[in-house]
Amino acid sequence: MANIKSAKKRILVNETKAARNKSIKSGVKTAVKKVDAAVAAGDKEAAGAALQNAISTIDKAATKGVYHKNTASRKISRLTKAVNGVE
Repeated sequence: MANIKSAKKRILVNETKAARNKSIKSGVKTAVKKVDAAVAAGDKEAAGAALQNAISTIDKAATKGVYHKNTASRKISRLTKAVNGVE
């Protein structure tokens, strides 16, 4: 365990940020799962609605620095491609 005051503070701050990042990543995963479920069910309307929600969630995560912008773009692209493939 750290003895220096600033090191103790860094530990606390890092735990707070890690919890925040974990929460945001969990939200992205949930949104992606909803899109995948709608695509698997073949429901185009539900997939489109879930896609809009997922894009919003992923963009927010990228803006907050949880995901790199290219990672966010890749996730969005793959989801969009999957939804467009639903007939």
